[in-house]
Amino acid sequence: MINNFKWCCAILIGLFAGGGHAFAILPIQNWQTSSGARVYFVENHQLPMLDVSINFAAGSGRDTPAISGLANLTRHMLSLGADGLSEDEIAEKLADVGAELGGHIDRDRAGITLRTLSNARERGQALDIMSRMVQKPEFPEKVLDREKMRLVAMLKEAATKPESIAERAFYSLLYGSHPYALRTSGEVDSIESLKRDNLVNFYRAYYTANDAVVAIIGDVNRETAQEIAEKLTAKLPEEAASLPALPQVTLPLQAQNREIPHPATQSHILLGYPGMKRDDPDYFALLVGNYILGGGGFSSRFVEQVRQKRGLAYSVYSYFEPLQQKGPFQVGLQTKKEQADEALKVVRETLRNFIAKGPTERELTAAKQNLVGGFPLRIDSNRKILEYLSIIGFYRLPLTYLDDFVPRVEKVTVAQIKSAFQRRIDPDNMVTVIVGAPGAS
Repeated sequence: MINNFKWCCAILIGLFAGGGHAFAILPIQNWQTSSGARVYFVENHQLPMLDVSINFAAGSGRDTPAISGLANLTRHMLSLGADGLSEDEIAEKLADVGAELGGHIDRDRAGITLRTLSNARERGQALDIMSRMVQKPEFPEKVLDREKMRLVAMLKEAATKPESIAERAFYSLLYGSHPYALRTSGEVDSIESLKRDNLVNFYRAYYTANDAVVAIIGDVNRETAQEIAEKLTAKLPEEAASLPALPQVTLPLQAQNREIPHPATQSHILLGYPGMKRDDPDYFALLVGNYILGGGGFSSRFVEQVRQKRGLAYSVYSYFEPLQQKGPFQVGLQTKKEQADEALKVVRETLRNFIAKGPTERELTAAKQNLVGGFPLRIDSNRKILEYLSIIGFYRLPLTYLDDFVPRVEKVTVAQIKSAFQRRIDPDNMVTVIVGAPGAS
């Protein structure tokens, strides 16, 4: 714990001592494996630990309505039988060396993570399991049937919860026929129809070497990191060319509203618009602007207008989710049914005013101070840095992304925020979902 604290302090000193020396402390090394996978590595010997992840362009954006949930189920099944090992044997071998396995999926990416001790025995056994999982998954029929039943039960339960209903309707309304409209978890009918061959074919198509991104941080040198990356990717499926980008998102041509009855005492309200891509040139203007609008907690415009001045909701927020294509800009709140119309009116007026006039200089100064002051918490652990390495690699962001973060936040102006919001968010054509609408039973 003491060494970890010293390491974090060293990072913070490096970040702010010279206003741009983060990578004197955390240099990102980058190369490709012999199979074409991209590797991003940070060497750190302060702790005897190693964190590794591998990501693929295998998120739910690769699903279709007929096979919705296939991407999620394929990723989930990687750890439930591989290269002659059962799920129990995989779990036991990882537990034997104290290794932790994780997985994640979103609309763009799918992958797994591993945390292990860096000693040769523990590291070797844990990485052997990980490499067998990503390169030789078996997708056993009995396990697949069990997991499908479990997932269907979860979906049926979620169908009764207002927050799940609202989220599903929001993405459907916002994205229409685009694959981002599909739920990552899938639908009951599509999950029940999936066969083992679907998973095998999806794996072969999307878990390919030339679209893989390996991130490594911890107590190994460059030579060992290269060996690890080769071991993880050498036997992955190969494709002659990289996968095509997902289709572009079509902007709404008119406002769309959906009211869904629900017996809950509160209305769950979501409204939004397609926002920005991960590599968007307006990223920092929209990031800082949204902090002022609805991302800054109690200091945000939405909280001030909806909660503090009128007491219409306990919490109200907004955020951008940047993706390969335009991810959502979402505003959300919960309020008493009898106050839903008034609360929604205040939210819309606040948003319109912000887009029309932009923030004040005082608001901008406070937002910058909070974002810059809170930045060290974004990189205060190996796991957080590992995720940044994965994002930088997957979206092909500059290796200086973390180094540039604070200076780019500090350079944002009121005029840039106003211009970015006016060009990117159309308050007249937003989608709105209300679950538990006023008067509904």
